[in-house]
Amino acid sequence: MPAWKQLRAILLLPGMVTVVIPATILYFTGTGWPPPLWKIIIGCVSICLGLGLIVWTNRLFITVGHGTLAPWNPTQKLVVRGVYRHVRNPMITGVICILLGEAVFFGSLSLLCWFGFFFLVNMIYIPFGEEPGLEKRFGEDYLLYRQNVPRWIPRLTPWKDLSE
Repeated sequence: MPAWKQLRAILLLPGMVTVVIPATILYFTGTGWPPPLWKIIIGCVSICLGLGLIVWTNRLFITVGHGTLAPWNPTQKLVVRGVYRHVRNPMITGVICILLGEAVFFGSLSLLCWFGFFFLVNMIYIPFGEEPGLEKRFGEDYLLYRQNVPRWIPRLTPWKDLSE
């Protein structure tokens, strides 16, 4: 998989959602800067956690799934390693952490609304759009995975596939 395809997918999807749109919102609405120190710390921790999840999941998509996060160049294999053994949508969780962190860091109600909108859209899209596509592509393997790994709230212990 060429690196430029990975970079394009990252810039067009999480890059737009976590950088371009929030920057545009802040440009037009302003910020609550400077926030208190505790908000800066909470915002930075949330953003770093989100970035870590995005890097980790993208690395798994490249090395295990042999694809990208983009629907136009999806993974060729079902990724059920690392954080995906605990929760089915860690990349969205990462983006949500970043958006919430930005809203807190900048003290912006407008960014909080963007976070809420993004979360709501994914609450609808994932079960009605993404998951049926995964079921069609990966069949019984995905159904078994879906039965054992929660969509949003992580399992405390990693799921071990029966084929291991």
